Amino acid sequence: MKYLLSLIFILCLSATATAQTTIFEELQTDRPGQGTVNIHQDKRITALIGKCLQPSPTAAPGQNILKTRGFRIQVYAGNNSRVARNEANAMAEEVKKAFPNMPVYTYFQPPRWLCRVGDFKSMEEAYDAMLKLKGCGKFKEVAIVRENINISLE
Repeated sequence: MKYLLSLIFILCLSATATAQTTIFEELQTDRPGQGTVNIHQDKRITALIGKCLQPSPTAAPGQNILKTRGFRIQVYAGNNSRVARNEANAMAEEVKKAFPNMPVYTYFQPPRWLCRVGDFKSMEEAYDAMLKLKGCGKFKEVAIVRENINISLE
């Protein structure tokens, strides 16, 4: 009886394992009379298959925005005070005046107030924007930071 239950258990596991093949595995399966497909990609892409992307909870109704890992440029970091809050907001206004098309985020991340700019998917994009910020002469202590960014689906 133990052997029969073990056999049934193993058969059930193997059936579920074969039923959950990804499209990449299915494409690379060798079939007689058909061509061969070889896929070379990062394993992180394969890991995304089947995952449902959720809209950002901070997005306005009707906006399609996703959160993902990316880069922003930090233009201000202060301490935990009202003065630091005012300075962070003033820095945000300066960025908005100089670069109206760049999104600006001012928020409190304990123990300090931060002002960060942009939603960049790559380090290269962030670096180019950082050079523009430094080049205008108003923002001297800027740094690229890794953070969750907003990506618009429109």
